Amino acid sequence: MRGSVRLLTKRYNSSSSVCPAAVESAAHAKVDSEPRPYAQVPGPKPIPLLGNTWRLLPLIGQYQISDLAKVSKILYNEYGKIVKLSGLVGRPDLLFVYDAQEIEMMYRTETDAPHRPSMPCLVKYKSEVRKDFFGRLPGVVGVHGEPWREFRTKVQRPILRPAAVVQYIQPIEEVTNQFLDRMLQIRDEQDELPNDFDNDIHKWALECIGRIALDVRLGCLDPNLADDSEPMKIINGAKFALRNIALLELKFPFWRYVPTPLWGRYVKNMDYFIEICMKHIDKAQDRLQKKLDAGTPESEFSVVERILMSDPDPKLAYVLALDLILVGIDTISMAVCSVLYQLATRTDAQEKMYKELKKVLPTKDTPLTNNLLENMPYTRSFIKEVLRMYSTVIGNGRTLLEDKVICGYNIPKGVQLVFPTIVTGNMPEYVKDPDHFYPERWLKEHKADYYRHPFASLPYGFGVRMCLGRRFADLEMQILLAKLVRSYKLEYHHEPLEYKVTFMYAPEGPLRFKMTPRDD
Repeated sequence: MRGSVRLLTKRYNSSSSVCPAAVESAAHAKVDSEPRPYAQVPGPKPIPLLGNTWRLLPLIGQYQISDLAKVSKILYNEYGKIVKLSGLVGRPDLLFVYDAQEIEMMYRTETDAPHRPSMPCLVKYKSEVRKDFFGRLPGVVGVHGEPWREFRTKVQRPILRPAAVVQYIQPIEEVTNQFLDRMLQIRDEQDELPNDFDNDIHKWALECIGRIALDVRLGCLDPNLADDSEPMKIINGAKFALRNIALLELKFPFWRYVPTPLWGRYVKNMDYFIEICMKHIDKAQDRLQKKLDAGTPESEFSVVERILMSDPDPKLAYVLALDLILVGIDTISMAVCSVLYQLATRTDAQEKMYKELKKVLPTKDTPLTNNLLENMPYTRSFIKEVLRMYSTVIGNGRTLLEDKVICGYNIPKGVQLVFPTIVTGNMPEYVKDPDHFYPERWLKEHKADYYRHPFASLPYGFGVRMCLGRRFADLEMQILLAKLVRSYKLEYHHEPLEYKVTFMYAPEGPLRFKMTPRDD
């Protein structure tokens, strides 16, 4: 432990400053004085009865939910590298940590089953409302301890093996080609996409997730969907999740004490997603049996089929599919909204990407392969740079399982730590020229010139609780950019959009991109 602390200190002391007690805290040793008490951690002062919850209430509150990324920066500017937000009705204290070295130390010294703060409404749904369905192993999202460890152990090998991702290149390319055709069809006479184009991005994301998590094409990209069709119900359910989860999570949690109308809709929505997962997983199980009877090579089995083969109870596949859909609906679609907006407004970067793609893909119709995707370093770096400057997830976190010393303060067990990657990824002491959008900083040949602390920008988290579907998310975004930019030019000729938080961080407003075919 102490050896690792000395290594971290040596590695970063010459190139970044830290909060005054960071090294002392990391080593759990005293230099000039004992760690200060938790009560002295700086932060907004709570008021009687309403605590700090009032700050997010309508009319009287200081902050809007949509401005949480700005709030995170405000807290850092006003209070420094460690900030306590206490007195939150129905929630434990939040402790914002803006020191990348402390964040690294927390990640590297955590247990093999860390507690990750997650959606309270999902926890209540899984552990109380539908405990009959989820039972002893309720998945990876909103679950902790041994049940989480056992579930993840069962599913991580089929879903995280590199060959599994390669297997989905052609299916995701097929979905993306249909999406590009859809984009062409919905353009107006100025070749611009409609005001509600973000809805089509959500449909594409759902179709990709369905192909992976449910082993089926859901039909979300079909142009003439009836209101009562299954794809449209799935789309509407996803819209509800995108637009209302933040209201349940971040405002006064009345639903914890009385069944509010919004909570009732949430439960109904979740029940429907369970129904969809069970329906399509059961069909996948039937297809698997036919493959087994026919002697199909194991290399041709999908992720879902491998999960079903690993456990005779389909419940494992049901719950995994639900978790992948829940976390994928908002994160991927919102990330793509952000990536496309940055692509359309940064013409120089788009042209660099086009030149790379033209070299790798001789024709617009060249089918994608793993080797071709590996030869697109600038395209991958562009995605990483967007997620650094405009992280879709504004912060990661952990719930302390034991008392810790952080930034020179004694922090008690049970406090929820927040690592605001949206702020630390844009701090000059951790990223060289953070305000400069420079995808090349992620390329090996530029690593020495553009210093970045490895724990400043972690859009997928770190360690054993790192995002389970991250490889698929990266694959989907890279395929979309490769197919789009190789064949079309994307522009934006309207007022700049401001980034807001719905539940994820993304540009707010119509994505009225101009989409024109390239000549070659």
